[in-house]
Amino acid sequence: MRAVAEYDPIDHLNAIFAHPSSLQSVSATSAALRSYQDDLDEDIAGFVASQAASDADSVQRIQTAKAELADLFTKIESVRARAMHTEHTITDMTADIKRLDNTKRNLTLSMTALKRLQMLTTAYEQLRGLSKSRQYRECAQLLQAVIQLVAHFKSYRSIDQIATLSRNVADLQRELLEQICEDFEVTFAKGEVAQRRPMLSEACLVMDALGDHARVRLINWYCNTQLREYRQVFRGNDEAGSLDNISRRYSWFNRMMKTYDVEHATIFPSFWKVNEMLANSFCEGTRDDFKGILQRSMRRGDGQTLDVDLLLSCLQETLDFEHALERRFSNESRSSIDTMASKDDRPQGFSQAISEAFEPYMSLWVESQDKQLATLIPKYRQQPLRNAEEDFSAQAVIPSSTELFHFYRLTLGQCAKLSTGSRLLELSTTFAKYLEQYGQQVLYYFLSEKSGPQGPSIEDAVLVLNTADYCYQTCNQLEEKIKGRIDEDLKAKVDLQSQADAFMGIASATVRMLVRKIELACEPSWREMRNTPWSKLESVGDQSTYVAELLRQVKNTSAEILKCLHKQQYARAFCDNLVDLMANTYIANIVQSKPISEVGAEQMLLDSYVLKKGFTEIPTLNDEPGTAPPASFVKRLNSSMGKLDPLLKTLQVRPSPPEALVQAYLIHIADKSDTNFRKILDLKGIRKAEQPQLVDLFAAFRASPNHENLVQNSPLLTPLQIQSAHVSSSIGSLGNAASVMTTPSLGGGRFDPTGLGNAIMNAARDGVDRFGSPVPGQTGAEGAAGEAKANLNENLKSIGKFFKRDVGAFRGFGRSEEGK
Repeated sequence: MRAVAEYDPIDHLNAIFAHPSSLQSVSATSAALRSYQDDLDEDIAGFVASQAASDADSVQRIQTAKAELADLFTKIESVRARAMHTEHTITDMTADIKRLDNTKRNLTLSMTALKRLQMLTTAYEQLRGLSKSRQYRECAQLLQAVIQLVAHFKSYRSIDQIATLSRNVADLQRELLEQICEDFEVTFAKGEVAQRRPMLSEACLVMDALGDHARVRLINWYCNTQLREYRQVFRGNDEAGSLDNISRRYSWFNRMMKTYDVEHATIFPSFWKVNEMLANSFCEGTRDDFKGILQRSMRRGDGQTLDVDLLLSCLQETLDFEHALERRFSNESRSSIDTMASKDDRPQGFSQAISEAFEPYMSLWVESQDKQLATLIPKYRQQPLRNAEEDFSAQAVIPSSTELFHFYRLTLGQCAKLSTGSRLLELSTTFAKYLEQYGQQVLYYFLSEKSGPQGPSIEDAVLVLNTADYCYQTCNQLEEKIKGRIDEDLKAKVDLQSQADAFMGIASATVRMLVRKIELACEPSWREMRNTPWSKLESVGDQSTYVAELLRQVKNTSAEILKCLHKQQYARAFCDNLVDLMANTYIANIVQSKPISEVGAEQMLLDSYVLKKGFTEIPTLNDEPGTAPPASFVKRLNSSMGKLDPLLKTLQVRPSPPEALVQAYLIHIADKSDTNFRKILDLKGIRKAEQPQLVDLFAAFRASPNHENLVQNSPLLTPLQIQSAHVSSSIGSLGNAASVMTTPSLGGGRFDPTGLGNAIMNAARDGVDRFGSPVPGQTGAEGAAGEAKANLNENLKSIGKFFKRDVGAFRGFGRSEEGK
């Protein structure tokens, strides 16, 4: 476009005719230009004609579209008009129906209101007549109806007649209230309660219908009337109101409550709790009296004028009185197993109603609690584990434990309300002291000394186990409760974990004792195994004869025990301990059965597989048939019984050629110990004269580079003590804390079933004799006994810490998982 705009025809002509000789072409150039101009004119004319035709079509289409739109708008307007007409028609048709509905609803409401008004008027007239004749039972029922009807007409009080009727009803209520109060006053003043008791009882129904204000007024009047004499006697007389006569106050109250129970209890509805209100009023007045007496005593000097013994006696009498009230008016059972975990944050009723006045003297109170607890422990020790008339429950605990923690709960609540400082810390120390004594002198006593040489019965052992577990859990709850109430700077000093660990130690010892019962039941089968001539067997057959009886004893006794263990972590601990014991006992009896031939070892291995298969059923003995044992137990069983395989597979190898026996030992036992290798030779019955050659060959083989990874001593053979004579190997005692849940020791001496009760507790006693020095300040038997008790408790704590960690892995375990 820029080139066209800058086109100059003169320059173009000058360029064409730049030389005179070029003028000869003027005619040709002129003809070419005319021809080009004609072409352009034709093109322009064609374009103009085409454009004119196109514009006409567009205009035509636009006009057509406008006409169609106008027609559409006309149709829409027509539809809207018809819709409005239809709506008006429907409205006209339903208007009468709506008016009828409204009329019907208004008519119904009017009829209901008129009917209720008629009922209210009739009931009011009847109520007025009944009140004058003192027919209180009928009055109570009618009064409730009147009050409900009056409430319905609250929105109609703008109507004069209804407002007047409402005022009349209110006046009648006041008249009834005053009339009943007057009846009570006159009756009590004339001493005619017995004769008019039915009327007064019915009058209370009317007071209840009148509402809370009427009921509170009557109760307050009754309490003030009953306590009037008490206030006159003990407040107006210094001698009668002194601390020396505190018992007279409580005796007076007891007589008053007896009068209430005999003469007045039937007057008032039980849900009014008039006796509790009366006790509250008495406690409030008595507490104020004691505060005044103690303050006056303090003002007479620096407090030394108070008789400490008298004060402590008064405090104890007051606490006993409060406890008596608490037991009378509390709805909670003292034997509740969740004592420490339930409702500690609620008001404790009468537990500090009067003793609050003695708050400055709480140290004396703590000492009195110590003495009271000191008397409870011997009593608990003498009590039977359970009532002989009650059926055994797998969830039951020894009643003395719940009683002890109930006492702790009440005492903690009393102390915490009066003091959250050093006094509460002193009380926690006292708690810890007697928790230890309860564990040692009660639970440990029932588990060992009192049960005799055979140990306690299964049911008694389960009771001890449940109680130890309950005490362990409640110890932790008690510690948290104390920490939640004590001052912040003293929280770190509150520690009951050692006591909790001691209870867990008793629980672990009880589990081992239950396992020992199966060991005792299986002793005849083990004896049969030891008496079998294992060196003379000629061939391997089916399982040995002792195996079926052994499995029968294990399953029957285990089923009986597991049926009593309601907590699955202890059931699992029992099962694990049992398979550990069976495996180690089998090893011990292998040692006692020497010499053992290759065929005998192969038979023993077969027997061990049969036993292992039978033991898999232990956790599911009481479950539905076909229930699979937990995978974790199967893993534990395979691990325990798997210890037999290396020993028996080594014993299966013949001593000739000797290289085969040495190679088998290095493969299965895999240690470098000459002593352990000699034990295998002894078990196989190889003569002493032939052993040195085999030992030398063993030394040569173990020095090979192929056996550089051998351990120094095998954990399987090292504990075994194999003597030249045919002696038995001990099934062992608990030994130490770790052995409660692991392998028992295998030493010299056969297990004596008559000493079962004492043998099971050797774990707790272990270590006592290792500390020989007496306690400073004690000599002879006293020092030894004191040290024994201290070491016993420390060892129980150690066992408990281990067992607590081990049992923690069993949470959630069930007999085919939880819920079976």
